Amino acid sequence: MKLIRFYKNDTLTPGIICKDCSNTAVDCSSFGEDWNEQFFETDGLSRLHDFLVAKREELPESKLDEVKLAPAIARPSKIVCIGLNYAAHAAESGMEPPTEPVVFFKATTAWAGPNDDVVIPRKSDKTDWEVELAVVIGKKAKYVSKEDALDYVAGYAVHNDYSEREWQLEKLGQWVKGKSADTYAPFGPYVATKDEIENPNNLDLWLSLNGKKIQNSNTSDFIYNVQHVISYLSEFMTLLPGDVISTGTPAGVGLGFDPPVYLKEGDVVELGIEGLGTQKQTAVKEQ
Repeated sequence: MKLIRFYKNDTLTPGIICKDCSNTAVDCSSFGEDWNEQFFETDGLSRLHDFLVAKREELPESKLDEVKLAPAIARPSKIVCIGLNYAAHAAESGMEPPTEPVVFFKATTAWAGPNDDVVIPRKSDKTDWEVELAVVIGKKAKYVSKEDALDYVAGYAVHNDYSEREWQLEKLGQWVKGKSADTYAPFGPYVATKDEIENPNNLDLWLSLNGKKIQNSNTSDFIYNVQHVISYLSEFMTLLPGDVISTGTPAGVGLGFDPPVYLKEGDVVELGIEGLGTQKQTAVKEQ
């Protein structure tokens, strides 16, 4: 299944992408739930499957390219991110590959739709991009083994981990501050349930700036793969259903250019991951 959320007559509507027609958004509002923590916690994917078997022909449809997409799941309890998880990206950042995963958070108020404008904050000159594979947790996870880690996954999605580099790395070097501006976490266009992705550790991912591809890699270059990251995080915190883990970005971020390149008003960022769709954001300056 591919879970989406979209606006229909200005109403936020949970839905799926039609299995037999990739350009059709199926309205699942009559299921009576949003794709949120309670949905995942109460075996929502199985219940939704049964609902679709019984009711699919009765559900309204819209053309996917004629609706405005919201984040593919409801705002999670936390967005946990892994830094420097590709060796080439660590090198372009001038940092040694980490000896264990680097962990930080993004504020959940950064949550945004996959094609929403990215808003460059006031007093910001160094907004940067980062295409990342996101993992959605499907059930409560604590002290999970690597061998069992994928059993706790509901699905996967595209995430652009926008970063304000001056706020993140200069002065006091506070990563959360540099990662958490409004619109800095576009998510989607959909969540593909884990049965749709054969191996999350072998997916092509890319990002283009104004039509020029500048990030182009594969998750096989992870320093710490998805199973390792889930297991590691579960040692330090309880991962709740619907939580999102963003697994790091490959080389090609603006910080790595000489001189660095950062977003300016009017820039267009496009990105995608194999099997998980694409996003597109236009940079605007906050008034």
